[in-house]
Amino acid sequence: MQKLNTTAVYILSIVGILCCCVYGLGTVAAIIAIVIATKELKKYDENPDLYSNGKAMKTAKTVSIISLLISFIGLAFVIWSLVNPCAFFDWYIGLFEGNPNVPAESMDQIYKAAEEAGCR
Repeated sequence: MQKLNTTAVYILSIVGILCCCVYGLGTVAAIIAIVIATKELKKYDENPDLYSNGKAMKTAKTVSIISLLISFIGLAFVIWSLVNPCAFFDWYIGLFEGNPNVPAESMDQIYKAAEEAGCR
């Protein structure tokens, strides 16, 4: 019996999750994983007796879809932060302001970046 290529789908899905906030890179990897999984499942559906890991490929496709959803959320966040930089800085500063574990130098850098973006 032959095996479908689940490894490539899993690797691309993991890359999609890990790179979800890197300007769409995760989305691209997840889409490629879905395309590969769809092609492999088409081969499996045409002749299931030839392949021993059809169920594993279905699971891999599910993981790639989840990766795509996570990547879309990350991409939406990146787009939001680029379109609304002041709202992003307000949110970001609100996360760390007043936290005793954040060094003052780090907060100064955040305030400086917000000023350079014209937000403070």
